[in-house]
Amino acid sequence: MRWEQAAPEVRARVQDSFERQGLMAHLGARITHVGPGRVHLVLPARPEVTQQNGYVHAGATSAVADSAGGYAALTLFPEECDVLTVEYKINLLAPAAGDHVEAVGTVLRSGRTLTVCQLEVYGVRGTGERTLVATGQQTLIRLDRRSR
Repeated sequence: MRWEQAAPEVRARVQDSFERQGLMAHLGARITHVGPGRVHLVLPARPEVTQQNGYVHAGATSAVADSAGGYAALTLFPEECDVLTVEYKINLLAPAAGDHVEAVGTVLRSGRTLTVCQLEVYGVRGTGERTLVATGQQTLIRLDRRSR
């Protein structure tokens, strides 16, 4: 399925912010889609991000879900704003198996101060088979970079 792309300047702002995240770089995550109110991240399944049974660890799964939602919110904020997570909840539905996991953050409501996102994480096999492995919801706060 093809999703609408965000404007080039929004994609560049999201990518620039993402590249400053040490954890995402450490995990090996990358952005695969930036659209208005929607961001997809991919995390390759490597031994460094797995748990004892070989599945992608819940901590890594949760981290990419959190970042996908945060960047989805950022796509709708003015340029001078930034984003921080206030809270999020993840339900782990199935073991995160596959060649990689894909986290999708989708804005449900973008407010003046708080934004709420839906979070989904899929285990993806090389065949293209996708399994929903986690779902959640997140609340984020919009920050004015000039006031910090």
